Amino acid sequence: RVYLGVEALVRWPHPQRGMVSPAQFIPLAEQTGLIETIGRWVLEQACGQLVAWASHPVRSHWTMAVNVSAREFHRADFVEQVRAVLAQTGADPYKLRLELTESMLHSDLEETVEKMGTLQAMGVRFSLDDFGTGYSSLAYLKRLPIHELKIDKSFVQDAPHDPSDGALVDAILAVAGHLRLQVVAEGVETQEQADFLNRRAAVIHQGYLFGRPEPADTLLARWSAASDATSAA
Repeated sequence: RVYLGVEALVRWPHPQRGMVSPAQFIPLAEQTGLIETIGRWVLEQACGQLVAWASHPVRSHWTMAVNVSAREFHRADFVEQVRAVLAQTGADPYKLRLELTESMLHSDLEETVEKMGTLQAMGVRFSLDDFGTGYSSLAYLKRLPIHELKIDKSFVQDAPHDPSDGALVDAILAVAGHLRLQVVAEGVETQEQADFLNRRAAVIHQGYLFGRPEPADTLLARWSAASDATSAA
């Protein structure tokens, strides 16, 4: 098992409610505009973590995925904001993955292509998140500088037993293969799901089978313990 990267996830440790899921507060943050402040903070924290790992012989190669909301991406100064955070933190842009959803790409395609192209020229890579769940137009995949597709977990979870979901996974893999795009399967929670994917094209796995959302220091402690156990075996 080889770790290739992590995804930056935000949680709210509320003093009365405990750990609050983003499903509860992100929609409100988007409605009020606070998502822009949260998004900037998450990007800064993620890039700062990349810098902290930069000198480690293994973790220096890890990538960091950061979700971007439509409100953030369509800001006129979004590109400059990313550029400023990279300059401020000193993070390697080639290790940064910005995750966009299909619905975000339907608004002003020309502006989207221009922004993504500018960031790609800086080294930033893009993931298309939850692929297959939106109103997809395969034509835009040819135009946009997408580096990887992320298969939505709703397809992955039942793929070993549901022929329809299995066929959809195979179709996405075929499209990605022809377009030379990397594929990440989200929501891999069981060995059976992992085995199903392993029998197909090269797919990166992401999900609870490999780790649950946790602070960076907890992740590193668990990963180091697993590495030590493997070395001793």
